[in-house]
Amino acid sequence: MKQNNKNGTLYMVKLALMIAIIFIMAFTPLGYFHTLGLDITFLTVPVAVGAIILGPKGGAICGLAFGITSFMQALMGSSAFSAMLFNINPVGTAFTCLVPRVLEGWLCGLLFPAVRKISKNGAYFAASLACPLLNTFFFMSSLVLIFYHTEYIQGFVETLGVTNPLMFVVAFVGTQGLVEAVACTLISSMVSRTLGAALKQG
Repeated sequence: MKQNNKNGTLYMVKLALMIAIIFIMAFTPLGYFHTLGLDITFLTVPVAVGAIILGPKGGAICGLAFGITSFMQALMGSSAFSAMLFNINPVGTAFTCLVPRVLEGWLCGLLFPAVRKISKNGAYFAASLACPLLNTFFFMSSLVLIFYHTEYIQGFVETLGVTNPLMFVVAFVGTQGLVEAVACTLISSMVSRTLGAALKQG
């Protein structure tokens, strides 16, 4: 019983630490690089690390923390893009900010142990890469589903010169998606592997 309580307490401490890191990053230049379109975010890094170290549940909670900070950016007007979405559809914006991030953390936490059965070191890389890719996939899917036919998004469609939702996603994500994927994969895999060894998980 004492061992279970100790493990539970340690888990909560690690989870609280990851959530704190997410919020600190979110409200400093470390978390978001604001642009006229999609913001470049590096918050997928702590979400990936949390999912790898804490599992699917911890990953989902870290993803939720990420989503909350994203929605707060919309509420406070820190992100011009998110703020405009909020003005158009507050409920849709909440869904777009929150649900994709919960899913990315949860799925990343499921992927890590599955791949680890095949390759221990490869699992860190795979989960770290999956997190930003899942973030982009789920976020853009929600954006297209809820906001594609709004005048605001159609303005981007016209500017980009695309003719369908798929081409819009490819053109709109562009360099932003590449930067996020590379940064998260390199940093998350290195940090999570180091923490895993320190915590005797690796």
